[in-house]
Amino acid sequence: MKALVTGGTGFVGSHLIDRLIAAGDEVTALVRSPAKAAGLRERGVRLVLGDLHDTAALLQAAAGQEAVFHVAALVGARDEAEYQRANRDGTANLVQAVEARSPGARFVLVSSLAAVGPSERGSPRGADAPAAPVTMYGRSKLASEAVVRASRLAWVIARPPAVYGPRDRDNFLALFRLARYRLCPIFGDGTQELSLVYVTDLAAGLRHAALSEAAAGQAFFLNHPEVVTSGQLLREIGQIIGTRVRLVPLPRLVAVTALGIAGGVAGLLNRKTILHPDKAHEFYQPAWSGDPQPLIRTTGWTPEFDMARGLRAAHGWYREQGWL
Repeated sequence: MKALVTGGTGFVGSHLIDRLIAAGDEVTALVRSPAKAAGLRERGVRLVLGDLHDTAALLQAAAGQEAVFHVAALVGARDEAEYQRANRDGTANLVQAVEARSPGARFVLVSSLAAVGPSERGSPRGADAPAAPVTMYGRSKLASEAVVRASRLAWVIARPPAVYGPRDRDNFLALFRLARYRLCPIFGDGTQELSLVYVTDLAAGLRHAALSEAAAGQAFFLNHPEVVTSGQLLREIGQIIGTRVRLVPLPRLVAVTALGIAGGVAGLLNRKTILHPDKAHEFYQPAWSGDPQPLIRTTGWTPEFDMARGLRAAHGWYREQGWL
């Protein structure tokens, strides 16, 4: 399969390229930094220098592809307009290039559970549930889904929840480091329900979605069937590193104030950040869970890593790299 990947130097995109190369696929990557992508070139990946607002680069990258995996996205921004320009408008630019150069390609959009919003406790979201995003990021991802749905392409939308595993320098690495102090601040009371997906499972699921004829024109949640709580997640991390963590609930007012200060500082420094009071709308929901069974039934994808196995694998990798 000839495949184009955007975001190929990032956390999820790099694992997807690993999966495609291992399967013998011919991979093209749209990249902004040749230096960051040097390792991909050495592995036989064709590099096209440019971004999602570079029409010439997009047309060059899209030509002759059988599958396009749109992984690149902005997860931190100064305001909603910046999110929309990157995630909605960037997707539209890529869709137009694929329609022009490879109209028969399967277009796989890596969206997010945030695009459809939180679920009720004990009731993971189904693919057909009405979308109700609660953050700027979520609204921008839902807008990118609308762009894809309106296209002339054979598309699949994948909505992963929190992604973790090797190469993640941010969210879960921070949790492992925090757990060493035994006192772990937590949004809410630790009962928020979560779906998770290990990054190699996500990469495998995306390739399955691209190859399945039955998946065309559908949106799927791509995660492990297991649902855990935020408290269970932190306690499991503590057990892995050999300590007993104590959860310290953060009142919503405290979190909103702290997020406001962080976002204000980032704004003064003209830096993009995920830390805005807007994120509190996400942190204090009862559940963020999705039902992956439609994807499993449609494509035959089977996830390998539940939370316990995945966290141990991630921890082992972090230690090997000297990050912990």
